[in-house]
Amino acid sequence: MTGTDPLRGQPHDEGHVPADGDVDARASLAAQLRTAAQRAGIGQVAPGQVPTASALLSAIGGVRGLAESILPGLGFVVVYTITRQLVPSVLIPVAVALAFVAVRAVQRGPVAQALAGVLGIAVSAAIALLSGRAEGNFVPGLFVNAVSLVALLVSIAVRWPLIGVVVGLLTNEGGAWRLDRAKRRVLVLATWLWVGLFAARLAVQLPLFLSGEITALATLKLIMGVPLYAGLLWVTWLLVRTVYQARAASDDELAGGDRA
Repeated sequence: MTGTDPLRGQPHDEGHVPADGDVDARASLAAQLRTAAQRAGIGQVAPGQVPTASALLSAIGGVRGLAESILPGLGFVVVYTITRQLVPSVLIPVAVALAFVAVRAVQRGPVAQALAGVLGIAVSAAIALLSGRAEGNFVPGLFVNAVSLVALLVSIAVRWPLIGVVVGLLTNEGGAWRLDRAKRRVLVLATWLWVGLFAARLAVQLPLFLSGEITALATLKLIMGVPLYAGLLWVTWLLVRTVYQARAASDDELAGGDRA
């Protein structure tokens, strides 16, 4: 006998009892993802509502998160534009990122995200210094964009759009969204939007990288980084939240009609 799980919104077999370990692991991961989303301010905007500046800011970690994301890259742009020297241009962003880690540590705040930022900046600086070319500073970013683009396209091709996989974990429904046409269409659309973001970054930044236009490349990388990411994050969330709440309301109406 089958029915609908009211907590997950997906069909389940009443005669089948999943392994406790599988259930606990999936529930734990989903809970962690939901907690991270709430800390980032996701879920505080109603379907169809335009997010405020403060809500959008919270999605990228607030003022501190914005500063940690932008200032190292801005430091590179300013120093390179003024000096045209490779060493200070790539080392000053590392110093700025380390300063943020130190501030978080002194204030006993979480440092994992800041350390991840330092690692990325340090790898970029190392490539630039080892190659002796400022362009090397942008190799990791271009690589990440290319890998992300390919991963998203492959996920669409195999009919497991990556945004759907993430949402399935967030909602603790696994792959049940694939059986719902409305959800599936929205999740595929959302994945295509992210494809567009990474494709646009590569289309704009790769020619500048190949032509050695360092200042223009660094500036556009900043513009196409956090601002576009934050905006698309909110668009994705509103699309997903709208279709999920609409489906929940529809299910409630059907349930009420059955009881009547």
